[in-house]
Amino acid sequence: MKKITIAIDGFSSTGKSTLAKQLAKHLGYVYVDTGAMYRAVALYAMQNDLIGTDFLDKEKLISSLPSIKLSFKFNSELGFAEMYLNDVNVETEIRTLEVSNFVSSVAAISEVRAKLVEQQQEMGKEKGIVMDGRDIGTVVFPNAELKIFMTAGADTRAQRRFAELQAKGDTVSYEEVLKNVVDRDYVDTHREDSPLVIAEDAIEVDNSYLDRKEQFDVVLELVNEVINS
Repeated sequence: MKKITIAIDGFSSTGKSTLAKQLAKHLGYVYVDTGAMYRAVALYAMQNDLIGTDFLDKEKLISSLPSIKLSFKFNSELGFAEMYLNDVNVETEIRTLEVSNFVSSVAAISEVRAKLVEQQQEMGKEKGIVMDGRDIGTVVFPNAELKIFMTAGADTRAQRRFAELQAKGDTVSYEEVLKNVVDRDYVDTHREDSPLVIAEDAIEVDNSYLDRKEQFDVVLELVNEVINS
């Protein structure tokens, strides 16, 4: 069976990572969560006082990029690879709302994107990969055999994200989460470098009213059509 590259783009909290993990596990493909990579860089910036609610030391962050080592290590108990920043597991830390509030600003920096896109393209050279993010089908893998663009209403996405954070024990309000979703949408779609757009040959999937299984079944059918074509 031929191996393909599957690019999944879309707005924040549309379930891109959940879908990508399901597909990768089902197909025996490599899964790469590019959002985790940008989150790890944002966490590094936070840890080193390079970003805050009212400041971003862009030049210092750019000069620090050679010191930022990102890697994924597979966790057999969880069934997926976790994010490591300079050899430290940061999978839990990068999923907080605080990191979410800063990640779009960090991801808008061209030098950060260039460093991470280069790594992502290297990971996908052999195909048999599922990668999700904001610019996978437009920049990282413009020749991907299948491009999916995930979308859902902001209210729906905020409610899902709020439920996830509550389940983890995070003390946040729905209003905070909704503001984060709306703010990230704006930054992601208005940045100068690789803004979030739908690739011309992408298939849009609105999962506002789909559960995880229904979403998976819809996209798996698309995958099978491409693999068997």
